[in-house]
Amino acid sequence: MYRQGVVREHATLLNAVLRVVDAAGVVLSAWIAHRLYLDEWIIRDGYPAVIGVAVLLTALIFPVFHLYRPWRGISYIEEMRVVTFAWSGVALGLLAFIFLIKQGPMFSRGWMLVWLALGWLSILALRLLLRVAMRMLRRKGFNLRHIVLVGSVAMAREISERLAAASWMGIKIRAFYKIDDDTAELGGDDVPTVTGLADIAELVQRESIDQVWIALPLKAEDAVKSVLHELRNTTVDIRYIPDMFGMRLLNHSVSEIAGFPVLELSVTPMAGMNRLLKALEDRVLACLILLLISPVMVILALGVKLTSPGPVFYRQERVGWNGRPFMMLKFRSMPVDVEQHGVQWGGGKEKTTTSFGAFIRRTSLDELPQFINVLKGDMSIVGPRPERTVFVEQFKDEVPGYMKKHLVKAGITGWAQVNGWRGDTDLNKRIEHDLYYIEHWSIWLDLKIIALTIFKGINNENAY
Repeated sequence: MYRQGVVREHATLLNAVLRVVDAAGVVLSAWIAHRLYLDEWIIRDGYPAVIGVAVLLTALIFPVFHLYRPWRGISYIEEMRVVTFAWSGVALGLLAFIFLIKQGPMFSRGWMLVWLALGWLSILALRLLLRVAMRMLRRKGFNLRHIVLVGSVAMAREISERLAAASWMGIKIRAFYKIDDDTAELGGDDVPTVTGLADIAELVQRESIDQVWIALPLKAEDAVKSVLHELRNTTVDIRYIPDMFGMRLLNHSVSEIAGFPVLELSVTPMAGMNRLLKALEDRVLACLILLLISPVMVILALGVKLTSPGPVFYRQERVGWNGRPFMMLKFRSMPVDVEQHGVQWGGGKEKTTTSFGAFIRRTSLDELPQFINVLKGDMSIVGPRPERTVFVEQFKDEVPGYMKKHLVKAGITGWAQVNGWRGDTDLNKRIEHDLYYIEHWSIWLDLKIIALTIFKGINNENAY
């Protein structure tokens, strides 16, 4: 029988440890904040009661956010995100409690702010330490989750390679049951390949297997039913991994609608709370940036006006979120009649510009009016760069996944741009980076891209 460590029999203990870790973070941060802000180690008066309420709220609110589920295989960034939302709920509940008992003046607001900040950091830090400890145990053979794979050789190999590359997850394949016609084996001396399902239930019970993973194409309904039938008298957890490795998926997940399981294959990340956060990020930052750069924009507007006849702004139709067109603003860098005979893709370095226009294009200063587009809601600060309608019609059938970039708002800067894919660079590479951004979107990624845009500078050899 395989050593299971704390997979099943000690799962309750691990859950309890997580709860104690969170409670310890709340109390420890309150104590340190009391020392830092009030210069006292001993907590008196009504402060212990408030801390106790915070511990109680943590115990009630954190489970609502599923923070005591198994986090094996889920990134720490995702755990940070969920902890942040849950801790915000605790903070709001604590403030509501103090307001209701009408004892607000009794407590130091400075202490409260320091405590809430330290509480968030301490919970994250303690959970990170717990993750590190669990990974060390898994590498030494403890806390392993033993699984059996059932399905096709090709899919089993893909899963095996990914699990081997993520050994810290502590998931070990103990057997592979092949039910396709492929004569090959999974490979590896420690993972036997078995043809058919004859003894799978016996092996699962005899070796105390934790989970059975069914890795088959969506069309293999009968084969999935056969596996479920063979395992009907066991209590093993069963997971189905449909064969979608060859598909270009974005934000794929499983949800439920009207009681039906729904497999999300390609959806926008800008829904619900994410959409609100993104809108707040755009509006707040755009307002601040426009206030800061307004003197520069006035100077640039004068430069455009004094060096070339015509309007200050250049308006151009671009395609944005959900494929809707909008008028994107730039400072005009070309003579007014330069595109009277039509436009063509690329060739930015050969395009006719004014003397001042060449400077603002090279330094990307011509892009600054797009913060007005952000305030209007046409664009985001961070997102895939928008393209003209005529080119979208051309590229949507030539570049794989091209239209997927419109699942989010177009941006002034983006993941492709900070990685050097802008201007007349490889369009396929740009789309790959755009789709990576959509798949991995978060506020943290947006802030990282903004920081990279600033640190790498506005002067770019591909800025045409």
